[in-house]
Amino acid sequence: MNYTAPMLTLPATAEAFGTPSSAQAWLLNGTPLGLAALLLVAGALADAHGRRRVFLLGTLALGVTTALGAFAGTTALFTAARIAQGAASAAILAGSLGLLADAYPSGRDRIRATGVWGASVSAGIALGPLLAAVLSLADWRLAYLALGAATLATAVTGARTLTPPRAGGGGGPASTPTGIGGGPAPSPERTADTLAPERTAGTPAPSPERTADTPASSPAGRAGGGGRPDLAGATALALALGALLTALTLGRDGWLRPAVGVLLLASAVLLALFVAVERRRKDPMIDLGLLRRPAFRASTVGALFTGLAVIGLFSVLPSLLMRGQGVAPLAAAGLFVLWSGTSFVVALQARRLAGRLSAPYQLALGFVLSAAGVLPLLGTVDAPAVPWPRLMAGLVVAGAGSGLLNAALPRLAVDSVPPERAAMGSGANNTARYIGSAAGVALMLALSATDPDTAFAASAALALAGAALTVAGSPRR
Repeated sequence: MNYTAPMLTLPATAEAFGTPSSAQAWLLNGTPLGLAALLLVAGALADAHGRRRVFLLGTLALGVTTALGAFAGTTALFTAARIAQGAASAAILAGSLGLLADAYPSGRDRIRATGVWGASVSAGIALGPLLAAVLSLADWRLAYLALGAATLATAVTGARTLTPPRAGGGGGPASTPTGIGGGPAPSPERTADTLAPERTAGTPAPSPERTADTPASSPAGRAGGGGRPDLAGATALALALGALLTALTLGRDGWLRPAVGVLLLASAVLLALFVAVERRRKDPMIDLGLLRRPAFRASTVGALFTGLAVIGLFSVLPSLLMRGQGVAPLAAAGLFVLWSGTSFVVALQARRLAGRLSAPYQLALGFVLSAAGVLPLLGTVDAPAVPWPRLMAGLVVAGAGSGLLNAALPRLAVDSVPPERAAMGSGANNTARYIGSAAGVALMLALSATDPDTAFAASAALALAGAALTVAGSPRR
């Protein structure tokens, strides 16, 4: 919800701050920038110091920084608050998927749990703009105050219900996770051996001693070095992404300008520096050797193109409709809920495909449906009147594709890495997603400045490219 709220408040926020059109991408991109820069650090810290601890600290920080964003008085301060919110969200995302990997080691339980996780993402995406649209009728700042208060309440609830393990790694009933969807949690008696019949082929058995707060550097769950934050790598990645976003933002005024070329070159050099730093470290944020795994490559590529093709476009679509067609904020929120609500429902039901279609091919199907849903949107922004049937049909199809993507990505993220690297896998997956979404938002805003249809066509083309790259080298089953 926090991530998508600015989609409906963008016009009011830009007016309040006097933000020029060329800089409005930063009002949307602050959170994905913070997410992309620190997700890998958060994943490494969660593996090393306990996923519950990192998750709860991230939730607390998100609540505080979201509330502070409501009091920002300039574009720079609001963007800084959003970047801090992204950093806090990084801890939440990395820790939450790591907690799921601990609670549901493999098989049907994990498929169901990651499906609910993906559906929850879709629900938050849907409700954020709706809440923002309703509260912005009074004042756009109320949306951030409400989200901040709700997040702080979640932190308090989590601290009470996510009970730390008892001494010796037991846990007992107090630390046994609640079943997903209201069902019973896996029985404490179901050890790694009793889970074996449900384990997917090639998935190693999780260590019985590994718990939500067992550091990965301990004998029970070693994940690399001592968990020391890789500040050099994080800085290089953040600067690379910042240079890329600035280049894409400036591109709307001319792609052949020298400043755009210099920034793109700087981004490439900084990315190469990040790779070099990670190769030299004994405890890197991301083990680059994981890229030799086809499933991990499919997960990373799928997440990157989900951000570029799907999140990038649908982050700016409400504002395009409000400005181009004069659609009211509540109506724009309703259209967004149609897309994201369909995504939510499909993500919940996608577990039924798990035994029939491998995760990479589920990603490819999601990308194809997203492209098929975007194509009917061509001409809708500049039409004399809003073509409601065509617009709504396209949003439903695209939403179904998004739901398949949201269900498959978290499962593939944790299944494609060893159990002790689960938080690193989720961190790498979400980093790729938010690098893609930040770049996608900047690109779609730049392309839509002259012709919205160019942005729609680019989104469809990127989705089809993502489908092809995701299945390249992946087994069918």
